[in-house]
Amino acid sequence: MPHVLAKLKNVPLEVIREVLDKDKDFHASQGMYLQHLWQNADDSNEVQFLFRIDSVANTKALIHKLHSEALAQDPDANLPTMTYLQ
Repeated sequence: MPHVLAKLKNVPLEVIREVLDKDKDFHASQGMYLQHLWQNADDSNEVQFLFRIDSVANTKALIHKLHSEALAQDPDANLPTMTYLQ
């Protein structure tokens, strides 16, 4: 089953947890299901979160669209780095 691992810096774990909880229904409607959320033990400014996904291609397209829209609004937007796992 495919997954996507997201790494985000300079956002507190509690904030990410709230955002992911708020967006849970949207993510599910897009075939993305949060599995884990971690604080990096070696870098307190980094969180990582793992989604089980239905489709790498569909998720890549969605993330590309969402990140492009965010960057169009704010070229300095703090966006997660995504790693797609098959």
